[in-house]
Amino acid sequence: MIRSGQTEAYGDLVRQYHKKVMGYCLSMLSNHTDAEEAAQDIFVKVYHSLPKFKGDSSFSTWLYRITTNHCLDVLRKRTRRKTTSLDALVEQDGDRIHGLFSTAEVAATRLENRQLVDKILSTLPEDYRTILTLREADGLEYTEIAAVLHCSLDAVKGRLARARKQLQENLRHFLSPADVYINKRQEKP
Repeated sequence: MIRSGQTEAYGDLVRQYHKKVMGYCLSMLSNHTDAEEAAQDIFVKVYHSLPKFKGDSSFSTWLYRITTNHCLDVLRKRTRRKTTSLDALVEQDGDRIHGLFSTAEVAATRLENRQLVDKILSTLPEDYRTILTLREADGLEYTEIAAVLHCSLDAVKGRLARARKQLQENLRHFLSPADVYINKRQEKP
């Protein structure tokens, strides 16, 4: 339907996936304005690329691939922009980060917490941030992540293990080792 020019169907598609794309962009880019701009650009790319979608994978996997590539391009273009160092983050937000992991927050502070989590993720290398976001934030299965990242299932497992380990190491600056827990779901690949 969309391929035949029915723009209403495309609007439905945007409404269905906008929240996921926006959340993924925010996790990758750690900046709400950049994430909004990226999400808009991604949906324009998707619209123009629909004729190229062959259906070899699910639509969501194809969309995540476009989103991942676009966010990585944006990150590469940020060469002049300094990222937050782990030491600066500890000094600036250490108490808030500890509170984030040790107490339940009220709904009014969710956006602030999301921004803080994004800052923590920004201390990780791009590939670690990407795979953690796909798995932990967006809940993709290993096979879906492998399709999005164009790699093997074993590569996904290895990268995810390394990313979780690095995140745990970074979080140790804020919390005692007993407080650091990364969600490792029992799952079948």
